Parts: sequence; structure tokens; C-alpha cells
Amino acid sequence: MTLHRLWLVFCQTATIALGVLFVVVTLRPEWLGGRELGQVIINQIAPGTVEPAKAPASYSDAVRRAAPAVVNIYTSRQVNLPRHPLLDDPVFREFFGDAFDIPRKTSSLGSGVIVNGNGYVLTNNHVVEGMDQIEVLLADNTRHPAKVVGTDPETDLAVLKIDTKVQLPSIVFGQTDGLRVGDVVLAIGNPFGVGQTVTMGIVSALGRTHLGINTYENFIQTDAAINPGNSGGALIDTNGNLIGINTAIFSRTGGSLGIGFAIPVSTAKSVMEQIIETGTVTRGFIGVEAQQITPELAEAFRLPSTQGALIAGVVNGGPAERAGVRPRDVLIRIGDQPVDDPTTMLNIVAELKPGSRVPLRLLRDGREIEVEVEVARRPNPNVTRNR
Repeated sequence: MTLHRLWLVFCQTATIALGVLFVVVTLRPEWLGGRELGQVIINQIAPGTVEPAKAPASYSDAVRRAAPAVVNIYTSRQVNLPRHPLLDDPVFREFFGDAFDIPRKTSSLGSGVIVNGNGYVLTNNHVVEGMDQIEVLLADNTRHPAKVVGTDPETDLAVLKIDTKVQLPSIVFGQTDGLRVGDVVLAIGNPFGVGQTVTMGIVSALGRTHLGINTYENFIQTDAAINPGNSGGALIDTNGNLIGINTAIFSRTGGSLGIGFAIPVSTAKSVMEQIIETGTVTRGFIGVEAQQITPELAEAFRLPSTQGALIAGVVNGGPAERAGVRPRDVLIRIGDQPVDDPTTMLNIVAELKPGSRVPLRLLRDGREIEVEVEVARRPNPNVTRNR
């Protein structure tokens, strides 16, 4: 019996000890000592504190400021379709007369932006190119005929004029110098002809080139939904200021896939002012045809890098030829501006004033040389080149 009692006392003592140990480990582990326990620090509001709910951001003020200056553009033109010989058959015409002599017309739609209260409208060239009739629908649902003041196919811009006796609402031009990837932007236009529509997105990229859309490219890329009919419409910032003209989309289906391109307002403003003032756009011209330097070409020509524009051709009697530029030269600098590639070269040369003189830094046979060229006015591209 004594051993049995001792066993019972031992079991009870062990049970009590384990219970105490469990309580200490759970509630006061620091009493055990022997090792340092890690501590997780978190940020937490005080008990009973209720944070005020934040109202969702709204861009209504920006839209209200810009939308009245965004217009819908309806265009049409007569199409001369091949005439079936049956329509000229005397027997056929005796029965049907001229019932089948119906003029064929094709129509399209786009958007535009009123840039001046006197009725000047900025849009894309491809919206109005080759069209016989142009009609502009204002935000107040009034329709006005418009005429083309001038176009610039190389940037895909056009300026229209509405004849009106009232002062029209006009857009406020913004600045693209401070535009950043990630900034919120809004696109306003007339997608698929459903009426004025606003979509929101961000600036996805800046300075997009090599897209094959225009001769001169420096696009703002955005994921704001842009669809057919948005062309020529406004891309605005959150203050309602114009920062771009919506121009093109990348799509395999014809609808928005989140990759849209807009012409920066700085380019649009420069082109627009020249068109309004002179009816055309004047650009600099030095008379060279440039080629992208690939790694293979860099190795073949023993060039230190792929930076620069390889001169593939020189215009006969042009400014560059007179200055001594030769095919196979590499243009690396124009004035004080470095040349990264042929697109950069085109954009720099376009901004040069005809009649001015500018130094060109060239790489020839492994050494740098400098020549001075007198800038000419850019002619039509159909010219003969030396190769």
C-alpha cells in the first residue's frame, strides 16, 4: 500500500507541475529565462479608435473644365466605285431609269479639341484626310460645318476652323515637361460614335518612338481606354489641362488593349501655331538618310557602340553633301545635342531653323571630325540620294 500511495502522490505532483509550467509558458514566458524570445513589433491603432473613412478621389472638376472644348468630328466623302456595264444598257435603263445611279459615300468619325474661342479645332490628320465634308458636333449638341486650315501628315495633326459668331469654350494647354510615368490622365473623345466618353488611366511611358506610326514620333503611352473614334481627342491631366492629342492604339482586335498613344501637347502646339500662321509646317533639313546601328553593324564598322546614326545616303547637292558629310559616317552630335539614333536625329533636325548654321560631330574611320552645315527647309521626300 505504501508504494501505491507514493505512486499516486508522484502522479499528482507531476500533473500539478505540468499544469503550472503550461500556465507560465503561456502567460509569463519571460519567467522561464534561459533564452531570449523574439518579439514582433506591429503598428496598430488604439482600442476603440475609429479612423474616418476617406472619400474616393473624383476627377469631375477636371472633366467639367475640359469636356466642353472636346468635339465630335463627322466626315464623309464620295467614293467612285467601278460602274457595272449593265447600268448603261438601254433596255435596263428603260425599265429602271436612274434608280441605281446613287452616289456612294463613305463616312468616318473622330474627335477634336477647340484650342481657340474663335473656332480653331485641333485633331488628327487621318480623321479628315481626303474627306469632302466635315461637320463638328459641339458639346452643346449643335452642329457646324468646318473647313481644313492645314495639315501635317508627318505628325498626323490637322487644324480645322468653324465659322461661328459666338465665343466657343477652349481647352487650357498644359505642360509635358513635368509629366511622369504613373501620373493619372483622362482621355475624352467619341469612341465608336456612342457620344462623348471619359476614360481614366496612367502615363505608361514617355518618349515612345520606332512605332512606325508617324515620321516624327515622341508619343505619350497610356492605358486609358482609347478606341476608334477617340482619334484627335484630348488627353488631359487631373487639373483638366491638355497634355496630348490621342492618336493611335496597339490592338489585335480593333478595341482597346490598354496601349494607347498620344502626341505631346508641346509638339501639337508648335505644329498648330505654324499651320494657323502660314498654313503649313516648316522644318529643318540637312539632307541625309540615316540607319539604325545594330550590334552587327557596329562590329562590322568597328564602332565603339551602337549610339549614333549611320549615314546611309546623302542628298545630291544638299546641305550635308556641301558640308562634306559622306555615306558610312556616323552622326553622333548636332550642335550641343547628342544623337542616340535616327529618330533622335530627325527630331533634332526638324527643330533647326532654315538658314541657320550648325556644327555636326561625325565619327569617320575611327576618329571624330566636325563639319558645319547650313540648314535648309525640309522638302518633299521624293529626292535622289547618293549611296
